[in-house]
Amino acid sequence: MTRTDGHLLDDRPDQSAARSSAFAALFDPTTFRHIERLGIGPGWRCWEVGACGTSVVSWLAKRVGPTGRVLATATDTAPLLSAARPPVQVRVHDVAADAPPAEAFDLVHARLVLTHVPDRERALHSMIKALRPGGRLLIEEADPALQPLACPDEHGPEEEAANRLRGGVRALLAERGVDLAFGRVLPRLLRAAGLRQVEADAYFPLVSPACAALESATVEQVRADLVAAGLASHDDIERHLAHVADRVVVPATAPLVSAWARKA
Repeated sequence: MTRTDGHLLDDRPDQSAARSSAFAALFDPTTFRHIERLGIGPGWRCWEVGACGTSVVSWLAKRVGPTGRVLATATDTAPLLSAARPPVQVRVHDVAADAPPAEAFDLVHARLVLTHVPDRERALHSMIKALRPGGRLLIEEADPALQPLACPDEHGPEEEAANRLRGGVRALLAERGVDLAFGRVLPRLLRAAGLRQVEADAYFPLVSPACAALESATVEQVRADLVAAGLASHDDIERHLAHVADRVVVPATAPLVSAWARKA
């Protein structure tokens, strides 16, 4: 993805890897719990859309076994190549621009994907089209507007500075077309698309080492953008990163909204 399509966080491979690891630590248990509720088992055919790491892909492969299939797609498949062995197939694919795979899937899952694509409606309908009748869809997106603060317990100047910096990151994302309240609309979109048995919940990581790792990686990755936009100085950023490293500031992460449904 490029800067013009709304994806602010894509130009530092080292920080992208750190963010991917933090997302896995924070959200994999929630994702796995939902997929297990949907009934995954041996022989299932699964499409993991926009995969940014191998944790979900590898977990799916174990659940579907040798008789199943896991298709992992992304615009950059380099982080997925270590998982590219049966029953996993890795393929370059842009869910917002390319036609969906021709086969029919029992499960289609995307986490933190739709927020960062320019044509979200087209991408969603592409995923739905790829489901077999009765197939399950699980979409998971952050909702920073639902809880916008780095430090909900703002009890000192360090927390106040952290919240100002988080506000700057939100401003940059919004400027690039990211819908900061997209997570909450997922149930409505799934109902409007004609899916059945629509349900949703949200998970809000308040304190975790992975929250701190994600905060540091994100701020490092957008440092130049924050400074160029006049939203923070290099000194502001250095102080904040030191506070996070020393646990003077214990940052939270935006809620993850999970919405799931069945194709009629």
